[in-house]
Amino acid sequence: MSSHHFVKEQQEPAVLILETNGISFDEVSPLLEWVPTVLVWQDCVEVVQSWGIKVDVILATQEFQQANYYLLEEQYPVRFLTVSGSQPLEEGLHYLLASQHKGVHLVGFDHAKLEDLASKIDLLDLTALDGDWKYYPVKEGKFKKWFAASEIRILAKENQPLELSNSNGQLLFPIQYLTQIEVPEGISEFSSPDILWIGEKVIS
Repeated sequence: MSSHHFVKEQQEPAVLILETNGISFDEVSPLLEWVPTVLVWQDCVEVVQSWGIKVDVILATQEFQQANYYLLEEQYPVRFLTVSGSQPLEEGLHYLLASQHKGVHLVGFDHAKLEDLASKIDLLDLTALDGDWKYYPVKEGKFKKWFAASEIRILAKENQPLELSNSNGQLLFPIQYLTQIEVPEGISEFSSPDILWIGEKVIS
């Protein structure tokens, strides 16, 4: 009996694979540890199959479904979710909200479009994997996190003020859309009046 047959309670973040260029299986593998619901955009099905990942939902146009009906048997119990045009993100998030999922990892989501997700941050716990960087949102106010000594990225609106405190001291500066900062090992505290995204390098 494969692990896929365990009952899913929608507690684990789903995985929505939108793009596989620049993404390796080693980066996706940790997201699959607790057998989450896996949604895949039609353009990624072939690569995801080659990774050996069991897919639950294929986001696809009607044309793709008609041409690839065999996938329903090959990947049983997979189902198709019809997407008009090329809007798999909106359709995928709508499906996850309707099926009462609490969170989702977006795989292959362009970090330049993170601000487009602002309206979804209160509805789902989101992370986005773009290449070998993983991004997660921080709502306005204060946020503390332990980091290994590393370089992180901070994305926010141009010139959004940010206060950063850690063992290196205290910095106050405007974010220049995507700002890269070296943080020391230990707790870093962030304070900002609006939503920002923090990016960490994925160790593969």
